[in-house]
Amino acid sequence: QVQLVESGGGLVQAGNSLRLSCAASGHCTMGWFRQAPGKEREFVAAISWSGGKTDYADSVKGRFTISRDNAKNTVYLQMNSLKPEDTAVYYCAAASALRVAVRRERYEYDYWGQGTQVTVSS
Repeated sequence: QVQLVESGGGLVQAGNSLRLSCAASGHCTMGWFRQAPGKEREFVAAISWSGGKTDYADSVKGRFTISRDNAKNTVYLQMNSLKPEDTAVYYCAAASALRVAVRRERYEYDYWGQGTQVTVSS
């Protein structure tokens, strides 16, 4: 059983930065997803167990960076140049069957955190 706890969300102005953390990450591929009101949960970023492979949604590429510290069992999402359209609840997820591959599909991830709210004001 993998228990994930996100933190670091909050209210920021457009153009500013936030760093999300996900404690107790699994020994596997990890991902970040987000869900805005009235929208489907969407893929944001993923990272392999070693950290050697990453993947990003086009909407965040160049602005967000996913990383992990396996010694601390923590995955991070550094979010720079935030935009109002980044406003959403952000979820950390673990794909327990994957270690090398990174995936974007929600069904690949079998453990989820409770989410942390990120609000970007214009």
